[in-house]
Amino acid sequence: MSQNPYAEHNQQSKANFDGVYDLPDPRGYFEALGSLDYRAPEHGSRVFSALLGAMAGEASDGPRVLDLCCSYGVNAALLKHDLTLDDLYARYASPDLAGLSAEELAISDVAFYRSRRRSQAPEVVGTDSAARAVSYALRAGLLDGGSAENLEEDEPTEALRRDARGIRLVTVTGGVGYIWERTFERVLSCVADGSENGAPWVAAFAVRFVDYDPIAAVLARRGLVTEKLSTHTFPQRRFEGAAERDHVLRQLAAAGIDPAGKEDEGWYHADLYLSRPSEEVSAAPVDELLGNF
Repeated sequence: MSQNPYAEHNQQSKANFDGVYDLPDPRGYFEALGSLDYRAPEHGSRVFSALLGAMAGEASDGPRVLDLCCSYGVNAALLKHDLTLDDLYARYASPDLAGLSAEELAISDVAFYRSRRRSQAPEVVGTDSAARAVSYALRAGLLDGGSAENLEEDEPTEALRRDARGIRLVTVTGGVGYIWERTFERVLSCVADGSENGAPWVAAFAVRFVDYDPIAAVLARRGLVTEKLSTHTFPQRRFEGAAERDHVLRQLAAAGIDPAGKEDEGWYHADLYLSRPSEEVSAAPVDELLGNF
């Protein structure tokens, strides 16, 4: 396995959100990420919904989704409900919810999301190293299954192996760099062990200076061809300050990537990578499938 080149950036230069990733409920997470206009789940919702639509004819019960680094179930909330990311920011900043305990908020969330559930919502299971975040997403009814896993260090639990059965789409929005080759290898092993529908699709967003090739190589060993959407990139969030911006610009320069109109304007930008069996890539290349995004 190759060394994760994003690890040093996470530890030394990236804004630190460790304190909000595993709280008893998501209010602190939305407050912290919202302060920097975090938009990754919004892009993920649009892209993943389009991919699910493209896959809809493959199985009578609809494609199942496994969301890596699922956190408090944010991607599931947007995929399964008639809601926007701004709706979630507004909800969790509401003074009406400020005095609720985490358990009271979870009960309120069950009713909130149930009333906004789409008629043909996909089944979404998730995994994350943040045990309390996953637990909250399950109690609030956002995830249809979930487990706390650190797949960079540990083998998958039986819960994940069970949840991975029948998965057709593996997703990740903000996690690449925290998770690396070992996680993808272990996840694909779980999906393959229980799959009756062939290899899944893997859709991942990664900030532009991350070299995705080592992950693509892991996926290739599972028969998946990886393409990068070339038509545009996706603004992820604003930089916390000048130090973070300057570090990212140096990383981009070292990789020979032009930041003009993107990172030099104060935002992380992410690329979208889609990995599929070769015959599906030939039938509809990613730029054809998602070129209008």
